[in-house]
Amino acid sequence: MLTLNFSPFPVLKTERLFLKRITNEDANEIIALRSNPETMKYIPRPLIKTNEQALEHIAQINSITETNEGINWGITLKDNPKIIGFIGYFRIKPEHYRAEIGYMLLPEFHGKGIIPEAVKTVIDYGFNEMKLHSIEAVIDPDNLASERVLQKMGFVKEGHFKESEYYEGRFLDSVIYSLLNKKSI
Repeated sequence: MLTLNFSPFPVLKTERLFLKRITNEDANEIIALRSNPETMKYIPRPLIKTNEQALEHIAQINSITETNEGINWGITLKDNPKIIGFIGYFRIKPEHYRAEIGYMLLPEFHGKGIIPEAVKTVIDYGFNEMKLHSIEAVIDPDNLASERVLQKMGFVKEGHFKESEYYEGRFLDSVIYSLLNKKSI
């Protein structure tokens, strides 16, 4: 079984990006991401519209990091500390060496290769530091941009679940993609 320890918090760097811990100072950026109907279009979760809701969300993110149940990074450009998205692992199953990756980005940064760059770095961290055997991603089947990112990164479609989640009076489909670490165990 995996033993995870996210202390000290691992700051990750890419050619253009810093992936850093999300703090209370990032509340406005969390609101910008999580209150935007375009950003949240494929994420069946309530919109965050107030500073209090943003601070609660940040506290939740940091709580799962402190208990080693998950980890989320704020995505920033190297030349600007403002968070433009986030990425992380949640629903970690240590007994199965598996975790779910998720990510989101402000629409004005779409199509610039930021998410693939961040995903590659977080996959490397998951396989090499966390010692994961597999990473899954659960997406809305209409989220073609996310599907393209996953396919580009080598993820394979495992299944399409019909009306598997109920949110705001509707049943929603979900698609699961996965990537195996061929060097694990």
